[in-house]
Amino acid sequence: MPMEQRGVDTIPEDERTSTPRDLVTILLGSNLCLGVIVFGWLPPSFGLGWWASVGAIVAGTLVGIAFTAPLALISLRTATNLSTSSGAQFGVRGRLVGSVVGLLLALGYTALTVWIGGDVTVGVLHRMFGLPANETAYVLIYGLLAAATVAGAVYGYRVLLTMSRLLAIGMTVLLVLGVIAYAPDFTTGALPEAGGYLLGGFWPTWLLAAVAAGLSGPVAFITLLGDYTRYISPARHSSRTVLRATWLGLLLGLLLPQLFGTFTSYAARAALDYAGPLAEAAPAWYLLPLLLAASAGSVGNAGLMLYSMGLDLDAILPRLSRARATCAVAVVATACVFAGHFAIEAQTAMTSFVLLLTAIGTPWAVITLIGFVRCGGVYDPDALQVYNRRARGGAYWYTAGWNVPATVSWALGAAVGVLAVALPSYEGPLLALTGGVDCSFVLSAAVGGLAYLLLTGRTKETAAAGTESAAAVPTPAEAQGTPRGMS
Repeated sequence: MPMEQRGVDTIPEDERTSTPRDLVTILLGSNLCLGVIVFGWLPPSFGLGWWASVGAIVAGTLVGIAFTAPLALISLRTATNLSTSSGAQFGVRGRLVGSVVGLLLALGYTALTVWIGGDVTVGVLHRMFGLPANETAYVLIYGLLAAATVAGAVYGYRVLLTMSRLLAIGMTVLLVLGVIAYAPDFTTGALPEAGGYLLGGFWPTWLLAAVAAGLSGPVAFITLLGDYTRYISPARHSSRTVLRATWLGLLLGLLLPQLFGTFTSYAARAALDYAGPLAEAAPAWYLLPLLLAASAGSVGNAGLMLYSMGLDLDAILPRLSRARATCAVAVVATACVFAGHFAIEAQTAMTSFVLLLTAIGTPWAVITLIGFVRCGGVYDPDALQVYNRRARGGAYWYTAGWNVPATVSWALGAAVGVLAVALPSYEGPLLALTGGVDCSFVLSAAVGGLAYLLLTGRTKETAAAGTESAAAVPTPAEAQGTPRGMS
């Protein structure tokens, strides 16, 4: 299969051959991995019982999908990824906000997937073959998983889609076997080792679980969905069909693995750590399936995240090809894996990461969705590529390439979100106004969206754009023949 040549440029109509079924496949297959499964461990580790944990995950996931799924329709119309598409609201340079948010989201989830997958792999190999569970073993396994991940991500979308098709079937079988394997030791009561409710009371802890384990799953895709829907043709598939496929893919792809993680957390008594108890509690006959799930599943999910990271870095640095950008971010992600294993406590790292990124990314998504509604889904694909061509002007040039009201609105929403977040090691000052309950997601979305509406008034997006030039004008560098830097 040839390597994908497209970066964040506009996908031609004749190459947009994917279907909504492919979208379901890639969202399901790539998420059936330990990097998603481990989020089901968070509610039990917070001190919740089985039914409370399930309720938090399901409620958070449904709210998150309702908010996130419509973003898939934007790239269906623009034929490029979501961070580049957000240039219609933020400006062709201001859309770097989305690229940075997407880069951070994908970086964290890539590192987390390789980290957890590597830890379980070492634990299983220790039980099967006596492999010493020392630092050398962890370094070796992390390195192998990272190398396999890079290979899939560099080859691009088609390879990742093929992997997802195989994983959708293979990982489903492995998870069903896992339910059978761990069922004899399953309990519905809260784990005593967790030490009671993390935040001292049931509802604050439940809401934290709903955000950290449920809502964070769909929010992780706020910049990723367009990576897949840009290959679907709106001429052959309706927006309604694509939206339904997004809902189905996210619902199955997130709830199935996370609820499996919750189930196995109680069965393995995994209150303080997930990877170690999971490997120790597995019956001997399930060790090989668990090894396959830890390795192949992690490569599939991390590969998809790394692919998105490469696109976001390519969008930030147009001179860099997608392949080179992917390799560059892979080095950073691998470094984060080692930092996560050797220097950070798992529950604290995961909770802090997802809550902070949710607070920062949510207002960007809200502003982008408001713009989509305002313009009626009509975009100028050529004008969105001005920055990638290192040119100036076009319908989305605004002020020197930045839509100041949109950028200020995002900054206000993100700042309020960070000030209202409750982390294991940090509590924002606005928590005093919310009774100690983390409402950072709601507040960041509300402030960012309202600020954008107030600062831009009732002007339609299509009319507001194009304040300086109707056509993109090449910069001196481009006029002299400087390469565009696309993949």
